[in-house]
Amino acid sequence: MYRFLLSRQWVILTLVALALIPTMIKLGFWQLHRHEHKVALNAVISASLSAKPVPAESLTAPGQRVPHDDLYRRVTAKGTYDTAHEVVVRRRTNADGEVGFHVLTPFDLDDGRVLMVNRGWIPANGVQTAFPRIPAPAKGEVTVTGRLMPDETTGASGIKNVAGLPDRQVMLISSGQQAKSLGKQVLGGYIEQTAPAPRGDSPELLPDPEHNDIGPHMAYAIQWWLFSAGVPVGWVVLVRRERRDRATAATAETAPEPAPAPAPAAV
Repeated sequence: MYRFLLSRQWVILTLVALALIPTMIKLGFWQLHRHEHKVALNAVISASLSAKPVPAESLTAPGQRVPHDDLYRRVTAKGTYDTAHEVVVRRRTNADGEVGFHVLTPFDLDDGRVLMVNRGWIPANGVQTAFPRIPAPAKGEVTVTGRLMPDETTGASGIKNVAGLPDRQVMLISSGQQAKSLGKQVLGGYIEQTAPAPRGDSPELLPDPEHNDIGPHMAYAIQWWLFSAGVPVGWVVLVRRERRDRATAATAETAPEPAPAPAPAAV
């Protein structure tokens, strides 16, 4: 009755179904892990943004990676901007989706070390191969406040670190790269400036990161698990339909042919 399951077509279909079930279960757990990561990151961001600012030097040092628990931590530093060695980070967008640059300025601390400060976003106000016009920061010694961020990498950001860029332009923010360029000790990571506000609102300060949205990952996880449960159900439905269709066809083949109608009587 079920010998058709040994046919080539049904063997392939069954193997595909057996492969789909663990694959979909695994995809569901992958989405679950992404959900858990998002929830944990939101908690870190929320705690960091609400914490009282601390000196940047207390959380990072030259060559040091910014710890995960210190991401977006509000920090302060006192020193002077070194606009002579300022660089811009290419292909960055603002809140309206406009493409421009982030302004990355070395901030010379009192102890001789350097903290890289992302002063914000400016539009691409010229050809991409030319260094853009950048509003100057406050002169003299100032106190800057910002969110502590880790060095950017291609793996984390998805941005390719293109070589051969025009002078004073970079694709990724890297304290190590800036330390080599400046010949100074640069604190690991960088900060996104939040204060003081720039004159004329330019560069445009970067907004606080979104930390309330958990995304659709949990819904996707449940969806994948429902799909995995639906595969064996669908397989059973197909098997029963095939069995029914074959039984109907077999009955039709074995049914006796109807007797011919009698000839009309002669008048």
